[in-house]
Amino acid sequence: MAPQQKQRQFRVALVQMAICSNKEKNLVRAAQKVKEAKQAGAYLVILPECFNAPYSTSTFDEYAEEIPSGPSSRAMSEMAKQNQVYLVGGSIPERSSNRLYNSCSVWDPKGNLVTVFRKVHLFNMDIPGICTFSESEAFTPGSELAVFDIGGCRVGLGICYDMRFPEWAALNRDQGVDFLIYPGAFDTYTGPIHWDLHLRSRALDNQMFVAGVCGARDTSASYVSYGHSLLVDPWGRIMVEADEKETILYQDIDMKHCDEVRKQIPLNKQRRVDLYDSKKQ
Repeated sequence: MAPQQKQRQFRVALVQMAICSNKEKNLVRAAQKVKEAKQAGAYLVILPECFNAPYSTSTFDEYAEEIPSGPSSRAMSEMAKQNQVYLVGGSIPERSSNRLYNSCSVWDPKGNLVTVFRKVHLFNMDIPGICTFSESEAFTPGSELAVFDIGGCRVGLGICYDMRFPEWAALNRDQGVDFLIYPGAFDTYTGPIHWDLHLRSRALDNQMFVAGVCGARDTSASYVSYGHSLLVDPWGRIMVEADEKETILYQDIDMKHCDEVRKQIPLNKQRRVDLYDSKKQ
């Protein structure tokens, strides 16, 4: 009998959900959106950064919980299991050993925890009168890659501000990643200037699919998210993009597209070439 081929084509759902200050309501809303995504044929569902709580340094400690024993983890496990999908749980404030992390957990179709990624590059920005935020006041940075496989697709993770560092995407590419996911909460000032530019650049640099998934915009919140979730192909082209309102984006992707792009322009084979090798001088 011939070996079974690994799945390399599937539908992705980017859930740009509305987020409020009530954790229980956020979890119920996320469950509704995951179910809706499954009914639309999604196999991989992605939630936004800090989907279960307000994005605020003053409240992260209040909403923080352990992974995988906390209520949000249990809810995500059930969402994945009930709908038989891979679920990238955006991020939640995680409490571990008296420290807080901005953490993304991934769940398989049986509800098992696949991996946990802790945001490496914390969002510290100070543009007077426009946006001042300091995640490092609350969170400890992570330091490890989190790579997992969905059939024949290798997936890597970053969270929002991580996308500003091309080295992080390159490290994921070196691990064979075909699809890099950034749950996000980009601000409304840098969002129109940098959001799609960063995501397209990371996709183009590394010849991979890249997704950025934000929460819907709430102008009454203390921190206003940009929205505009989107998915980029390995050529750096935007395949689908939202506006600022609550929605779910769907896109069918085929890893064959990565193979073709990398074969046509074989960048990765030259990534480690030292152009100043003293032996050649």
